Amino acid sequence: MSWLNKNKSTCSDGSANNESSSSGIVGERDNHLDHEIAQLTKLRSSPHELLGRVVPGKMRLPASTVRMLVGREGNYSGRGRFSSADGCHVLSRYLPTKGPWIVDRMKSRAYVSQFSADGSLLIAGFQGSHIRIYDVDQGWKVKKDISARKLRWTVTDTSLSPDQLYLVYASMSPIIHIVTVGSGTTESIANVTEIHYGLNFSSDNGDDEFGIFSVKFSTDGRELVAGTSDCSICVYDLGADKLSLRIPAHQSDVNTVCFADESGHLIFSGSDDSFIKVWDRRCFVAKGQPAGILMGHLEGITFIDSRGDGRYLISNGKDQTTKLWDIRKMSSNAINLGLGDDEWDYRWMDYPEYARNLKHPHDQSLATYKGHSVLRTLVRCYFSPSYSTGQKYIYTGSSDSSVYIYDLVSGAQVAKLDHHEAPVRDCSWHPYYPMMITSAWDGDVVRWEFPGSDEAPASPNKREGRIHRRNLLYL
Repeated sequence: MSWLNKNKSTCSDGSANNESSSSGIVGERDNHLDHEIAQLTKLRSSPHELLGRVVPGKMRLPASTVRMLVGREGNYSGRGRFSSADGCHVLSRYLPTKGPWIVDRMKSRAYVSQFSADGSLLIAGFQGSHIRIYDVDQGWKVKKDISARKLRWTVTDTSLSPDQLYLVYASMSPIIHIVTVGSGTTESIANVTEIHYGLNFSSDNGDDEFGIFSVKFSTDGRELVAGTSDCSICVYDLGADKLSLRIPAHQSDVNTVCFADESGHLIFSGSDDSFIKVWDRRCFVAKGQPAGILMGHLEGITFIDSRGDGRYLISNGKDQTTKLWDIRKMSSNAINLGLGDDEWDYRWMDYPEYARNLKHPHDQSLATYKGHSVLRTLVRCYFSPSYSTGQKYIYTGSSDSSVYIYDLVSGAQVAKLDHHEAPVRDCSWHPYYPMMITSAWDGDVVRWEFPGSDEAPASPNKREGRIHRRNLLYL
């Protein structure tokens, strides 16, 4: 169950004071987020009023698919077709919960699984120095089997270029490698069958002790932004083949970075210091400081996903919550209020019971979603696709081996996907179809669909003699 922090203001000077609410119940219609984003979500995913009417003057939501189709054929809206919001209203009702069906099984932990922007490719990265690119339209055939170069510990992140010709991969090393995706070579062994060109993110002093947790291409494909274990954000200019910006951004590991929108001006970063920072590259040279800080998590931040509009984002935190943010509510001051327990370590300890109901007194988030678990690894969370759902949902992996889907506005848990036997670090919703890929430390990459495949789903007892590892220690 997840409950929201309601806030009556849509914008503030950074001194927001949220009130927590726990009155909602799954299925209640009146439990809503009183904020601009609720209206934006409604506009993107609600049908034309004439298509949803049961009788004249009365509307009931959600409108049934049959009623929507009848309304379209009868041209009730006067448009002769579905609008994008009408389509989202229909498609968002069919969640990818049937299955699962096995895409691949590896003998090492899966750390990354992401669809390409057009959904034609799936990239999966594993701890055992392997990255596989699957052709979704060709029956999940392996298009590229990459053996990584000079890997330290694991593949921490990958990013596909916007033109889908190049892939970069990172590990606990200051060198990010780039490999050609569009070549005819299926088996890509680093510097044996193909060159994996190294991009050096080290500083001038030659320090090579840090690693890279997160890397993303810019929308135009000309730059990479990376978050590092030396508390910095780095921007790499691919045209000039050099590091163009290094920001000493946080007081601890920078676990996640992303561009806020297509412009590339704004960068979001999240760190183990519990803060999200917003960086505006148009004024950074003059100020040398972040444009603002978002606080509300009590522990480190594992992942950030931008809504793509330059305003809203969600984050996963080691305080076992996902939070929704509006950067117009950011402040210039940071107040760190952790558990105060230096002995607690999320990598091998459960979250303390007493801390589960704690709340940051200066929480600037718009909403807080609870129910999943953020332990053992940097668990990721995302907005659902704009095309098919109007970003009506958020979804997240979980260290309890499941995937959770929440309604963005009501906060209700609308689905839970159970298959894996180890932490689910990453998951990816297809940009157009009701399909989701989940990957976990058990080595399984599986797909979930609606209505599903003609194949028989994977058996709950997937591997004969397999050790059940749900509650074992993961380092």
